[in-house]
Amino acid sequence: MSEPIATSHRLPQAVDRQTWQARIDELRVKEKAHTRAGDALAAERRRLPMVEVDATTKLIGADGPVSLLDVFDGRSQLVAYFQMWHTGKSAANQCEGCTFNVSHVNELAYLHSRDASYAIFSEGPYEVSSRYRDFMGWTMPWYSVPQTAVGPLVANRHFGILVCYVRDGDRVFETYWTTGRGNEAMTPSYGLLDRTVYGRQETWEDSPDGWPQRWGSRGGQFQLDGRPTAQWPRIEAGRDDDLGTSPDHRH
Repeated sequence: MSEPIATSHRLPQAVDRQTWQARIDELRVKEKAHTRAGDALAAERRRLPMVEVDATTKLIGADGPVSLLDVFDGRSQLVAYFQMWHTGKSAANQCEGCTFNVSHVNELAYLHSRDASYAIFSEGPYEVSSRYRDFMGWTMPWYSVPQTAVGPLVANRHFGILVCYVRDGDRVFETYWTTGRGNEAMTPSYGLLDRTVYGRQETWEDSPDGWPQRWGSRGGQFQLDGRPTAQWPRIEAGRDDDLGTSPDHRH
């Protein structure tokens, strides 16, 4: 793994506290406007129409086939992230973006308190993809999406989407979906970095000259030394990342 990142970069101008606080007060007005704009978008999102999906669509879980309705686990809402999967590839070669997204959401109590369940719908076969979940130490419900379910659930989109559902009795409806930067709702690391002086350190950001910008926006921003970044603490802890792809793997 790489050595810690050097911090010998340019710094903002140093001023007295009164000047500094005045600038923050100016920024706070814009931040509050941004928050209110987000609230308005969320209100509009809650008023979207919905489209029915087949509640009997089968997924594969730890105990075998289950219906989409079963994944709600008795709650009225379901948030599902559709994880990309590279069949036959090692852990190091699994989707770095999906790993980034999924790694952030492990505590589900707050969702459950709002009558919402959460699950990962993986593109790959359950037997192999669930080994990846175990290697990563993720604890959220995990399901595989068989080919027969791709059409009804993915509906001409692609994996790497975040989807919200609601149920009415035994009927299930899709209410919202997003992808790309829309998935940043899952990733508080970015929200925290956006508040630091150097930001995300990605090349597309509008940063002052001399600010570190070490990553692009084509996947490398989620990798470190050839692996999804979140894998390194697991490797250092001695976890086995063999997903069954090596010739000498034994079940």
